Amino acid sequence: MDIAALPTVISRADLAELGLSKHQLYAMAHAGQLEQIAPGIYVRPGELDDTTASWAAIGLRKPDATICLLSALSLHDLTDEIPRETDIALPRGERTLSVRFAPIHWHSFDRATFGLGRTQHRVTAEGLTIGLYSPERTIIDIFRLRHEIGSDIANDALKRWLRRRGNTPAALLELARSFPHALPALRSALEILL
Repeated sequence: MDIAALPTVISRADLAELGLSKHQLYAMAHAGQLEQIAPGIYVRPGELDDTTASWAAIGLRKPDATICLLSALSLHDLTDEIPRETDIALPRGERTLSVRFAPIHWHSFDRATFGLGRTQHRVTAEGLTIGLYSPERTIIDIFRLRHEIGSDIANDALKRWLRRRGNTPAALLELARSFPHALPALRSALEILL
């Protein structure tokens, strides 16, 4: 089988659709044509960096997994901070995963608000995605957890977000109403900045 014809990421669940057997999959992995990135999940070598490979494995195994906090700020270009690990949220009560390549900092967010501001971030050209919080939701979470992350990072992210065309404080505050621990600090910061 031509390895280039296969998708970047292959899971054992995809084998029937791809016309492959488990034996063929394992033989390709043994020959170095595929690299295992998680139990039952393989990638063509050199196609994805370690972080992206981890995101792909997490996205396949935990569809609710969502990039959040400092990692989301970085993806949205709302900070100059370089995350040492990827911040990923799961709904409270979900079990985390162990991943091989990139360090992950797992967070547990309330199920009632977990889906608010959640979008998808494309990981592979074939359309594999992982959840990503919107810039607005990320700012709210940063303010909500500013005691862990730092008020300077929260205020800087808010300033950058306000400078972008089309962003309105009213929309941010509307979403923040669902997060009562973040709303007072966010409202206070907006009053100072505006």
